[in-house]
Amino acid sequence: MTVRVLGIETSCDETAASVVEDGVRVASNVIATQHDLHETYAGVVPEIASRAHLERILPVIRQALAEADTTLDGLDAIAVGHRPGLIGSLLVGVSAAKALAWALDLPVLGVDHVAAHLYAGQLESPPVAYPALGLVVSGGHTSLFDVADPLRMTVIGRTIDDAIGEAYDKAATMLDLGYPGGPLVDALAATGNDRAHRFPVANLGADRLDFSFSGLKTSLLYAVRGQPRGRGAAATFERDASALDASEKADFAASFQRAAVRAIVRNVRRALDTREVRTLLVGGGVSANSRLRSELTELAVEAGLDLRLPRMEYCLDNAAMIAGLGTVRLRAGERDDWSLAASPNSLVAS
Repeated sequence: MTVRVLGIETSCDETAASVVEDGVRVASNVIATQHDLHETYAGVVPEIASRAHLERILPVIRQALAEADTTLDGLDAIAVGHRPGLIGSLLVGVSAAKALAWALDLPVLGVDHVAAHLYAGQLESPPVAYPALGLVVSGGHTSLFDVADPLRMTVIGRTIDDAIGEAYDKAATMLDLGYPGGPLVDALAATGNDRAHRFPVANLGADRLDFSFSGLKTSLLYAVRGQPRGRGAAATFERDASALDASEKADFAASFQRAAVRAIVRNVRRALDTREVRTLLVGGGVSANSRLRSELTELAVEAGLDLRLPRMEYCLDNAAMIAGLGTVRLRAGERDDWSLAASPNSLVAS
């Protein structure tokens, strides 16, 4: 008998709903983005995000049900991303999920957004062989995990400052490219010389699997704008990105991307050198990056691993990964009660 779960995702600036069957077949995957609302600010404004979720959550759920050719009565459970994220945004999704579950007398299942990113590579794909090494690369997280199964994982490395996705957004701002920065920097980098500038790759020690991107951001800032005059908010710079031509911007983007991806791949390689795993799971918005996908593919072939990169539509925040992992919880006999709450913190990535 088919198990049909509705997933709801509102952790940041995407309002998403999805119907997933048996944990892997995506019957619908609806995402309402807010990029146009936040572009002016070059980043997500929490108050604007939560208000937009309130306006869009019910239409998005209705569309997901329609595209899946089902109704509320055809569901077996409601899964919702309830941590981590912007608390106001999360509250919209959690409230909607609990209300639906209560009205329909269905189980409600809270899902950790970070763990769901690691599940995204299993959607529309064969079962994963465990144990696995997990990598989440997004705007809020850059973390490595030992993964025993979809519900059991231990963090073994994390960023000590900025997430890689945040670094990409800042790089795009420095180069005057727009928002969101990741896809824009990636596209521009494809036309540049990645050895035009030498940017640092932070090395926190051969025995550590943590990441750091603050030094890379600062190096790019000084390379683009020159050394600062003054300190703090009063600092001024010699120039800005408007002084660069298209070729120069492309070289900066390519050189930045080379350093950022090297930092990720180096730590993945280090982790693989010290553990026996069968699969490399990758998730998060930055898993859509062309260079990262290419270099991880080469590494997986070299190591003889099954690499699970999500399809492009499941790299960014989506509700299909929430519904999929919710199905795993449901089949394990788990469910949450009505005290299920939104939380800004991840249980698996902390």
